[in-house]
Amino acid sequence: MNPIARRALHSCKVPKDLSTVTYRDVAGEKPEAAGVDSRTVDTIWKNVEALYRTGVHPGIQISVRHRGEQILHRAIGHASGNGPHDSADTPKIAMTTETPICYFSASKAVTALLMHMLVEQGLVNLMDPVSYYCPEFAANGKRTITVHQILSHRGGIPAIPKETPIDVLWNQDEVWRLLCESRAAEVNGSKVAYHAITGGYVLQRVLEKVTGDTIEHYLDKHLRQPMNMKWFTYGIQAEKLHELATNYTTGPTPRFPVSWIVNRALGGNIATVEKVTNDPRFQEAVIPAGNLCGTAEEMGRFFQMMLNGGLWNGKRICSEITVRRAVQQFGSLQIDRTMMMPMRFSAGMMLGGNPVGLWGQKSRYAFGHVGLINKLCWADAARDISVSLLNTGFPIVGHHIPALGKFVYTIARQFPLRPESERPVFAA
Repeated sequence: MNPIARRALHSCKVPKDLSTVTYRDVAGEKPEAAGVDSRTVDTIWKNVEALYRTGVHPGIQISVRHRGEQILHRAIGHASGNGPHDSADTPKIAMTTETPICYFSASKAVTALLMHMLVEQGLVNLMDPVSYYCPEFAANGKRTITVHQILSHRGGIPAIPKETPIDVLWNQDEVWRLLCESRAAEVNGSKVAYHAITGGYVLQRVLEKVTGDTIEHYLDKHLRQPMNMKWFTYGIQAEKLHELATNYTTGPTPRFPVSWIVNRALGGNIATVEKVTNDPRFQEAVIPAGNLCGTAEEMGRFFQMMLNGGLWNGKRICSEITVRRAVQQFGSLQIDRTMMMPMRFSAGMMLGGNPVGLWGQKSRYAFGHVGLINKLCWADAARDISVSLLNTGFPIVGHHIPALGKFVYTIARQFPLRPESERPVFAA
């Protein structure tokens, strides 16, 4: 791509020889153990390379598992230093499979499972009003909004009040006060409106009220440590911040009406989002709906555990019925009033569909979550795969979309549906 086009598209520099910016975990790739042909791995990787060549993602990580075995574990590009506006002398740090990346909204899938684990432990009933656990939330007509409605984006509080200073995001007491004082758009749960960040704060308050512990400690005790994760924390410790991948605004600048949708969903324009997400105060904070950090492999490990019915390496993380409840569809396919697109949700997950859905063709039994549009983390029980594609660019619309779509299509095509008799109970 020539320099003029690169500037117009806010793209990073892409070398002709991609092997110079590729990192492969050779020991971590075992396609033969899953009965996967090397041509399948090569086909998927070529799609990742094609996405990287668009220049909208300075760094990409990929982890794919099939039949419980990781068949693809690689990274390409840079964790920092090769953004659209970085100078030639900006130090470049290579992206590896061990580089932590913020999952953004894919964090919601993990936070949601924590809530379902509370149900398993007898501490929460998702059909209870939030105000049953946190009475102050009942103010201004929100008394009947349930925990389940918050999880399924039907709580009627999709955004924090307009004109709220951005630094409120890491002031938990202040953001909670604002949410309690706010008035819901509707309280009967009939309309889907994606809760980009608000729902996480509500779920956090409920969890901390019933456990007497912090959400980060609960995550650590019930997920991170039992699954032997290195990262997988809300935010990053100050002394580790230098290892976190940098986020970049890339692609054409969104125009109306796309810019309006972005502001509605994220509470600011995309340039503001870049600034905020690279702010150490955001990176060190606990934001349950939007700043869990880790690697593609760790998120893939999480979804593999769910495919296993709550088991990981012989350890029981949660019960199978908990997984089934977490992925059970709630409501029909509807136009989401925040994102203005058709969506299917469970209580915490974005679901696939037939004949085509978010997670590809014939993806009725797929579940997962998107993070800031381009991060794709999901599992498909009917194909026995878990996939985590992480990246560092924030392109909203642009020339990368065909490559991103082809990646999802290729995954679904390369792993045919299993016979119903071989699928987990929740995918039969």
